[in-house]
Amino acid sequence: MLLLDGQLKPALPQKVFCSLWAVMGKLQSKLRHSTYLYSRPDGIIEERVQTKAPQEYVPVHVDTVSVVAALNSDLCISGGKDKTAVAYNWKTGRVVKRFTGHTREITKIACIPKANQFFSASRDKTVLMWDLQGSSQPRQQLSGHAMVVTGLAVSPDSSQLCTGSRDNSLLLWDVGTGQCVERASVSRNLVTHLCWVPSEPYIVQTSEDKTIRLWDSRGLQMAHMFPTKQHIQTHCEVSVDGHTCISCSSGFGGEGCEATLWDLRQTRDRMCEYKGHFQTVASCVFLPKSTALMPMIATSAHDSKVKIWNQDTGACLSTLSLDGSGPLTSLAVGDISSLLCASFYRGVHLLRVDHSQGLELQEVAAF
Repeated sequence: MLLLDGQLKPALPQKVFCSLWAVMGKLQSKLRHSTYLYSRPDGIIEERVQTKAPQEYVPVHVDTVSVVAALNSDLCISGGKDKTAVAYNWKTGRVVKRFTGHTREITKIACIPKANQFFSASRDKTVLMWDLQGSSQPRQQLSGHAMVVTGLAVSPDSSQLCTGSRDNSLLLWDVGTGQCVERASVSRNLVTHLCWVPSEPYIVQTSEDKTIRLWDSRGLQMAHMFPTKQHIQTHCEVSVDGHTCISCSSGFGGEGCEATLWDLRQTRDRMCEYKGHFQTVASCVFLPKSTALMPMIATSAHDSKVKIWNQDTGACLSTLSLDGSGPLTSLAVGDISSLLCASFYRGVHLLRVDHSQGLELQEVAAF
């Protein structure tokens, strides 16, 4: 059985399913108009309707997409409930390679910097290492957690991998040998996400116990715990310079549902909050520096909305509503003007950030 439009439907062969999805997508694109908030050059925010239909490619997954990550400037990796990781060119919509090996849903993907390799984590309690240029079989299988693996972070020099799980533990692995070299466990620390600080030995971790922890990979010791939030912390991301990180919260009806900017330097203070979503915020990213005069972040949430924020003031600059996509699960930066957004019901969306006249966020394609 498959979940389509909120209802269980009989399972279909993948080719038949993809063909039906493509036809439905074309029909929906004619009827559906995404709405977005447009930030004019004079600072006025107005609501607009996106009248140009996005390009609808044959979907690369046959079920919910849980995670998407950028491998390089052209390729991304996505994974989800169909237990498959897919590499594809997000600029052309062409599938490059499929990777099968997990026996349950893929939960996280972490790409190795400047390499055609990546790791995938799963509800089957394992982590697999894949090579885009190698065989279709995983290069490594890392087994050490007792429950679903919910965090993956590759060290800046690609020599180590940190994994986290709902079993309250973090494991540190030697990528070259595939051996676990350190283990840490904290009671009730159900890991939701991990992110390695660039050029540092530190790892940021979010948890269902509503905390954000900073770990020192040298011995895998907890270095700092930020003030406890009011809701589950679902995701974290560290800035390129390693000075700040953002975390995001669960919630409903506007209660919680925020992202928070933290200082990773000596003060380690809360710097700003971003409030405006109405359901759980599932992902957050720093946007690359662009022609805009301000630093920006983006968030995606279960309310089917993607928002862009002024990083310094917390002001919402643009909102795109991806109607019919259901909860949005993951965000990744494609390039200086492109975002990739994973969803429950409509695969992966390619979004364009346009600075030519104010700030516009529009959907360009769906895979």
